[in-house]
Amino acid sequence: MTSSVENENKALVRRWFEEVWNQGRAELIDALSAPDVATTGLDEGTAEHRGVGPFRIFYDNLRTALPDLHVTVDDILAEGDKVAVRLTAIGTHKQEAMGLRATGRRVTIPAIVIVRVANGKVVQAWNSIDHLGLLKQIGALPEGAIRENLFTTRA
Repeated sequence: MTSSVENENKALVRRWFEEVWNQGRAELIDALSAPDVATTGLDEGTAEHRGVGPFRIFYDNLRTALPDLHVTVDDILAEGDKVAVRLTAIGTHKQEAMGLRATGRRVTIPAIVIVRVANGKVVQAWNSIDHLGLLKQIGALPEGAIRENLFTTRA
């Protein structure tokens, strides 16, 4: 059975995706995050980033490239101080960002995010975002490149 704290944590995470991402309320990043929030998985590496600054860069780049971005929370689970979310982000690549010219293509980005909450704030987030799928959808990777490299038999 889910506790009231777990329900509050889930509500915070739902609010994050609805208000920060879907409504574009960037000012809530500071309000809903601890100042020294730790994030992993915003880029292709496994480096941990500290503070809201690195997340803001990620957020601004994605919101610039996909100004109509909408995030749907497909599943949300909570246990203790952690909330796990399976989500789907959909948007149109309308603006140049991250060194990539706008393509006008509609993209779908699946992700899994695990958030740790303390004192009503996001203190840590582990993100698993389909960066390669996004690049493929906007034409930054050749068609079949991932399949060819992963499923080709090597002698």
